[in-house]
Amino acid sequence: MTSTPTIGVLALQGDVREHLAALAAADAAAVPVRRPEELTGLAGLVIPGGESTTISKLAALFGLTEPLRAAIRAGLPVYGTCAGLIMLADKILDPRSGQETFGGIDMIVRRNAFGRQNESFEAQVEVRGVPGGPVEGVFIRAPWVESVGADVEVLAEYGGHIVAVRQGAVLATSFHPELTGDHRMHELFVSAVRAGS
Repeated sequence: MTSTPTIGVLALQGDVREHLAALAAADAAAVPVRRPEELTGLAGLVIPGGESTTISKLAALFGLTEPLRAAIRAGLPVYGTCAGLIMLADKILDPRSGQETFGGIDMIVRRNAFGRQNESFEAQVEVRGVPGGPVEGVFIRAPWVESVGADVEVLAEYGGHIVAVRQGAVLATSFHPELTGDHRMHELFVSAVRAGS
């Protein structure tokens, strides 16, 4: 694996620019992805926060849903934040009508679990495998993980709820690390991509 892996950011909706910057700071070559053919040659992919129902609809519109599912099944490393965590869940507890996910993590998630937009907050989150103390997590209409399967590693909890998980090459957080200037979550992901895990 090249020391500077090419990692895509799904650029349908959400905080794409911030993820591109965070990946670049973590020594990855970051590129936006909007079409199925742009998945070719990627060493990894980030699914940003935003609105999961909108991402679901736009992915279907752009013909990305099935290619992304296939890439994740084939072992493409993926990191999802907030809405991205929802999109990586095998099951949503309270999906909107017609909402689909890409899957990849054997978990059940609850949308908007931490409250509405005006209840957004920042918190210190201890994440297993991330050195240097707690990560500053930005929770914006954030989901949490209700339950996980046996193969899912829980990396962090906040307020008694699971907020960071990993299954194989797929990583997900309820919070937005890309909004803080702390790039350790992206470094964790880029390191895993480099290691081919």
